[in-house]
Amino acid sequence: MKIVIVGPGALGSLLAAFLIRSKEEVWLLDYNKERSQEIAQSGIKVEGVSGNWQVSPKISADINEIGPADLLIISVKSYDTKQAISAIKPLIKEDSAVLTLQNGIGNIEIITEAIGSERVIAGVTNLGATFIKPGFIRHAGKGETAIGRIDGKMTVKMRSIRQIFNKAGLETKISRDIKGLIWSKLIVNSGINALSAIVRLNNGRLTEFEGTKKIMRETVTEAMRIAKRKRIKLLFDDPLAKVEAVAEATGPNISSMLQDVLRKKRTEIDFINGVIVRQGQELGIPVPVNQVLFDLVKTIEAAYKLTSKEDV
Repeated sequence: MKIVIVGPGALGSLLAAFLIRSKEEVWLLDYNKERSQEIAQSGIKVEGVSGNWQVSPKISADINEIGPADLLIISVKSYDTKQAISAIKPLIKEDSAVLTLQNGIGNIEIITEAIGSERVIAGVTNLGATFIKPGFIRHAGKGETAIGRIDGKMTVKMRSIRQIFNKAGLETKISRDIKGLIWSKLIVNSGINALSAIVRLNNGRLTEFEGTKKIMRETVTEAMRIAKRKRIKLLFDDPLAKVEAVAEATGPNISSMLQDVLRKKRTEIDFINGVIVRQGQELGIPVPVNQVLFDLVKTIEAAYKLTSKEDV
């Protein structure tokens, strides 16, 4: 199976490294030509829970050099999904599958609108990946990946993907309720990511302080009300306990949103807490804590451009 991974960020590079090490045919697609050349020359280095190792990837910014693929994995930031799916259309064959392993809610809808629902596979992953620099990734935590179709159908392509991922050491299962899994991860992310980005603490430290624990619980409680109204079945009976457990289990991890803030990059707040805010408005459910977190992260993003000493 020829695999193209769209986006050489933390997760994309980590997936590529595991699949390349497993002798799969893998290409990385990068919109940045200079960066793709840098990674092509230096390779992908991985450190962390899977050891210290390196692979030599095929990577290009030119889709013509890559050619059509059997599987395309979207691992760009959610705000780049529309542009990414438009760019890779020439790589999609009649029997290709497009798998999204992105944060938040909304990516599936964007991809489906562009290419139809038959080729789209949704997924969630609990792999921990920290971006150090282009081509250098810290494997911060092992975790299961789940894939599935929104309509719950089981396909041969999904079974092939599961087999390839498991062979590569990426523990993967197929779910008939991927929507429930995506919402379950959204609720966990809503409680951790924005808060960690604002207070600039690793995941585990959020549970060490009563103030952050209280905000985390209130954020998750609001998100739970939305999920309940939408009749979405979550993976866990006690989301509050689950979020605290995830924060503690991934203690040393720097959340993806905190990584973005530290690098002064745009965050995925619109696709995480922003989803809770918009759905709350539509359903008439108050979500004041999510609204405050959303507004604060948006302010942090807007302040990147400030250079005055008064704003330091």
